[in-house]
Amino acid sequence: MIAVNRLIQSKRAMKNYCYRDDIAIADAAFDAWADSPEELFRAAVEATTGVMIDNPSSISCVQRINISLESPDIEMLLFRLLDEIVYYKDAESLLLLASHLLIKHSGEDWALEGELEGEKIDPSKHDMVVDVKAVTLHRFSVMESEGGWKATVVLDI
Repeated sequence: MIAVNRLIQSKRAMKNYCYRDDIAIADAAFDAWADSPEELFRAAVEATTGVMIDNPSSISCVQRINISLESPDIEMLLFRLLDEIVYYKDAESLLLLASHLLIKHSGEDWALEGELEGEKIDPSKHDMVVDVKAVTLHRFSVMESEGGWKATVVLDI
């Protein structure tokens, strides 16, 4: 598992997320940050996909999936979105990125409307790294601060 963590760790060049090897030894973890919840969620989706394949930018946006999610809090909204990314990878062999997201907060409820784009896994095009089995609640967090939004996510691999 140390080799996997080193490989994931080497992909730190991304602007809105970084992989961490100090949270979970047998899992993959990352922090994501952004100025808005929508940007944060897009960064977290890309980081999740980046655990599965070496280069998320190699994904062509040839299939679109409309998504609509609701949750009583923003943490579970992000959890549900990332869970959808893992679901589509397992159920339909799709690698997805978030192209358009709109997050609304009304009273105590959060809602997400958006579009995921991607394509079927193609081993000749996508360098697979590890298989993400699930999003976990271990150390999972979404926080807003004066500097923007931050999330910490641990993925079961």
